[in-house]
Amino acid sequence: MLIEYTLEKIIDKVQIAIERLQQFEPPEGYYLAFSGGKDSQCIYELAKMANIKFDAYFHFTTVDPPELLRFIKENYPDVIWTRPEKTMWQLIENKCMPPTRIVRYCCDYLKEQGGKDRVVITGVRNSESAKRKNRKMAETCYKSKTKFFLNPIIDWTEKDVWQFIKERNLPYCRLYDEGQKRIGCIMCPMQTQKGRLKDIERYPNFYKAYLKAFRKMIAKNKEKGLAHIQWNSPEEVMNWWIYQKPKGQEDKLFD
Repeated sequence: MLIEYTLEKIIDKVQIAIERLQQFEPPEGYYLAFSGGKDSQCIYELAKMANIKFDAYFHFTTVDPPELLRFIKENYPDVIWTRPEKTMWQLIENKCMPPTRIVRYCCDYLKEQGGKDRVVITGVRNSESAKRKNRKMAETCYKSKTKFFLNPIIDWTEKDVWQFIKERNLPYCRLYDEGQKRIGCIMCPMQTQKGRLKDIERYPNFYKAYLKAFRKMIAKNKEKGLAHIQWNSPEEVMNWWIYQKPKGQEDKLFD
């Protein structure tokens, strides 16, 4: 069991998470943000254990791993899928640049639009990253003052997450067993360079789709007269995106 012992008391992390969910339950129920990853599986299971009202939503991004999509369809048939009006490829063309670690327009459009005027349950944890270290258990969305976040496993570690999954005998996406630490969009710029190169090898059709989107993006840039953007080929864009290589060194991906 997920029990933590201190000098003062015994902490039951599962029971605490359940009580958090029960304490803040809104009359209309929660909006549960479900990604199909290990953390969202925990909050989904905890919500059921807490016997609270909720609707679970998966935001289809158009660049999700096929293995993840199959896993969700097979194991979470009640999760509601939302589909964007524009695909990732259309976003790249319209934005005139690929998404980056700093300019994450893809997340804003494809993943973070849901839950307006709702209390959203997330699987955010402090130990995930330096950026999330200071996140709170209950928060107001900085983009919308009518949207609230409840992060019931905010103080869980990755070890806690996997222990809970194993104790509850929950199925999980096989990509974890193949070495993935986190499961996200294919060739996501938040990945390491090594991770994106692995995606290129594993998902060649998505790689080709990115090149096609870059080609259309270059044409749109020229049409708009964006002379400061000097990309001339989709391969050049790809190398800049993966390696931050300067113009004229477009062959590295094909060495």
